[in-house]
Amino acid sequence: MNYGNCLAALCVALSACMPAAAEAQDKYPSQPVRIVVGFPPGSSTDVGTRILAGELGRQLGQSVVVENRPGASSDIAARAVAGAPADGYTLFVITIANAINSSSRNPDLVDIVKSFDVVGMVGNVPNVLVAHPGQKMQSVDDLIAAAKANPGRVTFASSGNGTSPHLAGELFANKAGVSLLHVPYRGSAPAMTDLLGGQVAIMFAPASTALPHIQAGKLVALAAASKARVAALPDLKTLSELGLKDFDTSVWFGLAAPAGTGQDVQQKLSAAIQASLDSPELRKQFAAQGIEPFKAGSEDASKYVRAEVEKWAEVMQAAGVKLE
Repeated sequence: MNYGNCLAALCVALSACMPAAAEAQDKYPSQPVRIVVGFPPGSSTDVGTRILAGELGRQLGQSVVVENRPGASSDIAARAVAGAPADGYTLFVITIANAINSSSRNPDLVDIVKSFDVVGMVGNVPNVLVAHPGQKMQSVDDLIAAAKANPGRVTFASSGNGTSPHLAGELFANKAGVSLLHVPYRGSAPAMTDLLGGQVAIMFAPASTALPHIQAGKLVALAAASKARVAALPDLKTLSELGLKDFDTSVWFGLAAPAGTGQDVQQKLSAAIQASLDSPELRKQFAAQGIEPFKAGSEDASKYVRAEVEKWAEVMQAAGVKLE
């Protein structure tokens, strides 16, 4: 066998493939892009993703299809996309729920830091801390005073163990130096129903959900639980302004690709997402859903997600929260 001839033939074959691969990246996307959402149709994450998909498709020059694969706090969808080809044609809606899953260090849940390349943030839904009027709380100081006078007896509702409203309550208790009683529900709707009925005292709830009840006098807004004040409640101070430094429990979401996706593809996706978020029509539709645009390119988005995983890991460890 002439090894020299074989080696030469192999080099020719490889050189022929390289331009084809480069050309495929240059032409990305040359087919429809699929975005997988880990929550049911109609959820705020799903609605926000579908609004983005329309504008993103125009930016990319290809149709963008949204697919729902709910279950296990978005872990089912995460596992499906993490195993997809790293070619930019299957994307995942990464959320605070996935960061919390990763924070648990549970080996049965997908580690989003290792499994995905975050290509950009999309939006967030700010939370507000609300109380039932029967609690006679008009401020965060009133809440803290009540919790200190009755350790472990002031109740806070959540949509379930290990959910973002649960960990928001634990974060508040930790920063305020108080003990609260967690009351988990099977979803946010029954939690809100019991809060409105006075069965529980307080809750961290999406501003868009709580706003009508605040306006009707059925709930008392104590503070915004987001980095900045809520646009619909401009006079409501944030918990950070009230002394609980760096308190932010906004329900954020972004887009991620399977780990190992080419940098050229990531850059094209990131640029398209940022351009989509500048669309006046998209911003109008986001505002109608209580979603605030969250502009952060690939590098900043990756740093943000890693910071969120670490933040919630500390909260879960301090509160002794475990995800089964």
